[in-house]
Amino acid sequence: MERQIVRDSVKEYLLKKMREGRLQIGKTINLAAVARELQVSVTPIREALSQLQQAQIIKAIPNRGFVIAQLNREEAKDLYELVANLEEMALENSVFDEKAILGLKRQQRVLDGATDPLSRINADLEFHRLLTKNYPNALTRNILNDLRTRVFFYEKALMSDDSYYSKADNQHESIISAIEENNVPTAALLLKMNWMLILNYIQKRLLAA
Repeated sequence: MERQIVRDSVKEYLLKKMREGRLQIGKTINLAAVARELQVSVTPIREALSQLQQAQIIKAIPNRGFVIAQLNREEAKDLYELVANLEEMALENSVFDEKAILGLKRQQRVLDGATDPLSRINADLEFHRLLTKNYPNALTRNILNDLRTRVFFYEKALMSDDSYYSKADNQHESIISAIEENNVPTAALLLKMNWMLILNYIQKRLLAA
């Protein structure tokens, strides 16, 4: 149990560094540096990295170790469609009370007030986390958290068009309104449309790269 706790702590530490933009695509993760910083052995670090590899956030390269995986159109399609479907299912099977709705509105204000791309991406991903946090299936929530970390790298590398954000904001507002009206099926449909909007934008950027 203690070993599992250490491994999970290492995983959360690495995910946090990724979302802060401190780990870059194609860069090797320095196991010794992580071990020194967290004052743990290399074993739980390797276990945490293996979990992140299973989520396809990182990959193992012979003679180099673990690196943040490169981006590609095929993975983007699979990734965004999977996240869209899982979030849609989670939303359809969630209950939203007044506190949850206020939390969504508050997070949307944070998103509206974000002044740099990194803050905006993280605020957007937190909005999506709040949309699904009441889904009772903890396994699905954990899978979504890992998948959203991979989404982060796509959006950090490719999301730069302000016109996209205005469209996404309008969709977010519509999602909140549908939830307020107790029309969760419509909210779920809008949520899937939101992810497909992002996927379309990402695919165009990857094609142009």
